[in-house]
Amino acid sequence: MTALDVVFRLGRRPGAPEMQAIYQVREVYGIRKISFDDDGLAVRVEYDASRLCENTVAALLRRAGLDIRDKVALV
Repeated sequence: MTALDVVFRLGRRPGAPEMQAIYQVREVYGIRKISFDDDGLAVRVEYDASRLCENTVAALLRRAGLDIRDKVALV
């Protein structure tokens, strides 16, 4: 297993329907953790890179209704 983190900036804060859909994303094999920053405008996902790629993670979040704008560079 290769655990990686990716952070995406959001265009708007997720509402109740999006948060409910995130619970389904958490059940996807390879997704380890999903968390939001304090203001709700960024989401961090820890995932297993041997199972998923960054583009797949972004697609899962978009399908859940999150308004992903861009990837944040981690330092």
